[in-house]
Amino acid sequence: MAETQVLMERLEKAVIRLESLFSDSHRSIGMECGAVNGVNGGIAPYVEAFDRLLNGSVAEFLRNSKVLEGDVKIHAEMVRAAFQAQRAFLLLVSQYQEPQESEMAVLLKPISDKIQEIQTFRERNRGSKMFNHLSAVSESIPALGWITVSPKPGPYVKEMNDAATFYTNRVLKDYKNSDLRHVDWVKSYLNIWTELQAYIKEHHTTGLTWSKTGPTASTASVLSTLTSGQCLPPPPPPPLPPGPPPVFDTDSGKDEATTSRSALFAQLNQGEAITKGLRHVSDDQKTHKNPNLRAQGPPVRSPTKSHTPSPTSPKNSPQQIHSPLLELEGKKWRVEYQEDKNDLVITDTELKQVAYIFKCNKSTLQMKGKINSITIDNCRKFGLVFDNVVGIVEVINSRDIQIQKEFPVPEQFKTAWDGSKLVTEPAEIVG
Repeated sequence: MAETQVLMERLEKAVIRLESLFSDSHRSIGMECGAVNGVNGGIAPYVEAFDRLLNGSVAEFLRNSKVLEGDVKIHAEMVRAAFQAQRAFLLLVSQYQEPQESEMAVLLKPISDKIQEIQTFRERNRGSKMFNHLSAVSESIPALGWITVSPKPGPYVKEMNDAATFYTNRVLKDYKNSDLRHVDWVKSYLNIWTELQAYIKEHHTTGLTWSKTGPTASTASVLSTLTSGQCLPPPPPPPLPPGPPPVFDTDSGKDEATTSRSALFAQLNQGEAITKGLRHVSDDQKTHKNPNLRAQGPPVRSPTKSHTPSPTSPKNSPQQIHSPLLELEGKKWRVEYQEDKNDLVITDTELKQVAYIFKCNKSTLQMKGKINSITIDNCRKFGLVFDNVVGIVEVINSRDIQIQKEFPVPEQFKTAWDGSKLVTEPAEIVG
């Protein structure tokens, strides 16, 4: 696994290096490298426009995050890295033709890794005083996936922006009358997605358009370009013959796509040694010259032809397993990762306590007594029964949720004649 991680880090560094080769828009790139896709100066207009977004709203968000310091500052640095990874990808799009689906997954991995890092940081810091700030970023950062949306990526970013607003409204509620630094932070963060929508509308209304004249994008061609130090992409290299697949110790949580990428990087790192695994085949070992071999069994796959592995869908990959949790942490009841549990009960509640229910599926929770507030987040087919809540019960990113509030029903009634008819009322003293 350590070798696999090193190989993936190598690709990330390679993409960042490609970005740096073209990042200085003030030098005369056009004289040194010529034009790319008919654009003088070597950088496509939409890449330059993305740079303006980075130097504008993203930079402002970073400044406001540094003022707040702590978890917010750390989270913001992750956001910056994610945008830099996207900028490098846009640069590739401007110079290469669209790759095959298997190669696309590898080229997108630096961005997806940054998104995952941002979301993991939020999950690991649920006790943070800035949890609403972290949630606003974590819930909306998938907006960077607009590069895979077609034909209209703009509305997708709008949806992610709405997800952020849910949490930024909480931030404003907590700080608008006490600390305006948080208000500035909210404005600068939401402005990023507003400007990104405007950017997409101007340059990518129907989605990304890859270069029509450059070589087909692939891991091999990108690494070759960086190694050569050339400004323009070289002709695509001939297909590499597959060698014996390397063996890696993989965790149960890794899917088949990770193994395929590991094999790809292992082959790339062999360099000229990749042909050492091939041997000379004599005429008596060739099936087309020896009919007896053909009769012995099925034809052998030629080592000189590449075979596309069966596609694997990320949706079918095994999900990480979490231990179910039901505990009181400070003043917060944490109910997490409960599956098919219909006997969950919390009895020792207090007025100052809150309940946070996260990723519970096909389960039912009963809360007795009075509690401050209840939040249901990322749950499916979940039932909640409670006695009394001082604040609110809110449901976030969930579906098939059933909620009921229990009221006592009098067990005794009295009936009296009011002079014209019988009137039945609950008894005044009930248990």
